Amino acid sequence: MQIGVNTVLFGGHDLETAFKWIKTCGYEAVELSAIGSMSNHINLSQWQEQAPGIRELSERYELPIQAMEQPSQDPVVMEAAFQAAVAIGIPVVNCGPGGVMDDEESFQKTVDSLGSLADMAARYGVTLCAKAHVKAAVWNTPTTLRLLEAITNPSFGLDMDPSHIYRANENPVDALSAVISRIKHVHIRDCKGRQTSPGKPEMQANGRGDIDLLGYIRVLRKYNYSGPIDLEVIGAKEYELAACVAIAAEARGHIQACLQAVGAR
Repeated sequence: MQIGVNTVLFGGHDLETAFKWIKTCGYEAVELSAIGSMSNHINLSQWQEQAPGIRELSERYELPIQAMEQPSQDPVVMEAAFQAAVAIGIPVVNCGPGGVMDDEESFQKTVDSLGSLADMAARYGVTLCAKAHVKAAVWNTPTTLRLLEAITNPSFGLDMDPSHIYRANENPVDALSAVISRIKHVHIRDCKGRQTSPGKPEMQANGRGDIDLLGYIRVLRKYNYSGPIDLEVIGAKEYELAACVAIAAEARGHIQACLQAVGAR
């Protein structure tokens, strides 16, 4: 398991600053944020100009970019994301499921959209992942299983995020075994309470909330999960740099302790 940080945590700062402090905090990789409203680390309409600089940062700081997060399912935008991923050397592109919960028509649109995008991902040789998301068409384990049953393309996988499963009133530790065979990326963060929002950025740091993240990592280890794990903390765009670094460092310490406890380090 290679542990990285989604650069959205440093959304108010430039990409080199993110790389520098992610490395300083002891992480092993980066997830590149293409979430326009939360960061400006890659503009997919200008990725050709930005790609060489991003590759240079990855090499200089010895932090492979193991994933990109891009929320839109617009085929044009997603194709640009796949093209950028190939050029930069990013194996996984993450997105959300979209749609609305408990609406069968919306669920089917999600299946059709993600299925078509998975076919596109296969043509580019990258993996598309989606995760269960609060209030979306795919929002808990049962809807996740339905999605995975409908899309069998090997270029499609699950991005497992325990905070969303927790806020769906499930125990993420128990939920893991049902979907482990299709997990190709893990977003990780903590959450205090089961409200819609994951809370303030500092409360998303691992160890601050109610999720049994040690148990969660223990199950990943049990099933020999060896894919990427990326800390994803949202809402920090207006935070000063010191606060972003503190959140990353605190979470890194907790993740490292969990990995050591389960014999993964």
